Amino acid sequence: MRDLSVDHLLGIKQITSEDIEIIFQTADSFKQVINRPIKKVPSLRDITIANMFFENSTRTRLSFELAEKRLSADVVNFSAASSSVKKGETLVDTVNNILSMKVDMVVMRHPHPGAHLFLSRHIDAKIINAGDGTHEHPTQALLDSYSIREKLGEVAGKKVVIVGDIKHSRVALSNIFALQKQGAEVMVCGPTTLIPKYIGELGVKVEHDLRKALNWCDVANMLRIQLERQEIKYFPSIREYTMQYGLTKEILDNLDKEIVVMHPGPINRGVEITSEVADSEHSIILNQVENGVAVRMAIIYLLASKINRD
Repeated sequence: MRDLSVDHLLGIKQITSEDIEIIFQTADSFKQVINRPIKKVPSLRDITIANMFFENSTRTRLSFELAEKRLSADVVNFSAASSSVKKGETLVDTVNNILSMKVDMVVMRHPHPGAHLFLSRHIDAKIINAGDGTHEHPTQALLDSYSIREKLGEVAGKKVVIVGDIKHSRVALSNIFALQKQGAEVMVCGPTTLIPKYIGELGVKVEHDLRKALNWCDVANMLRIQLERQEIKYFPSIREYTMQYGLTKEILDNLDKEIVVMHPGPINRGVEITSEVADSEHSIILNQVENGVAVRMAIIYLLASKINRD
């Protein structure tokens, strides 16, 4: 097995297309493991991993925890809501206290962009970014690409549209980087107010008409509206957003071709996507969830394999 070119997974920007291929090949093996009657391997029996979530998360935290336990790692869960961070303790102090318990790897979600890069320079442990503010969410982008590869055979040459709140989405940015590194064409679609002004400089197409975007693409990745990150109103109402950018069965049926529908979750059913579409044969949303465990197992395993050699 070839090594990753990085010691931490801080963002998609820092990894190569070769790294992505290594992760996917490793995930293929782990996908077989998690579909066996005995779903555990003893690969990381001597490794301790701390899950540190300074922002709320259910799916990502559970997916990481399951991946770690499938690899037989010892797992420590840390929640900022009930921690000394509330009393003013700094990020470095918090992590150092956890590291003094001999933790080898830190999986962290943090509201501040760049928190993981800062941490990687101050502590002696492998860092995995489980989301930093509106910046990046690398493991989500990798599992999304892996799911496209599984469904369509490859990512190269595919046309992928990311629809919704691009401005506040760390999933969108990581997906753009990951898809481009694998040779896909990327378009973003949404209201003008939810598309970052300089997004075109990343080499992506911009479209404001959902039907045009869907007729162009092979894959549509539907993002939810990130109301918790919006300080002002970016559109008149949820109802109006849904009328313009909500994906319905009727819209899918009127397209000239079949497309694949994805969603990073949690789904706001009836807003960006109807239940009929989410549960249809076009959707690979549940495949994304299953693939998330395999891809995270691969990333943890590959980074852990470097621990004793550093």
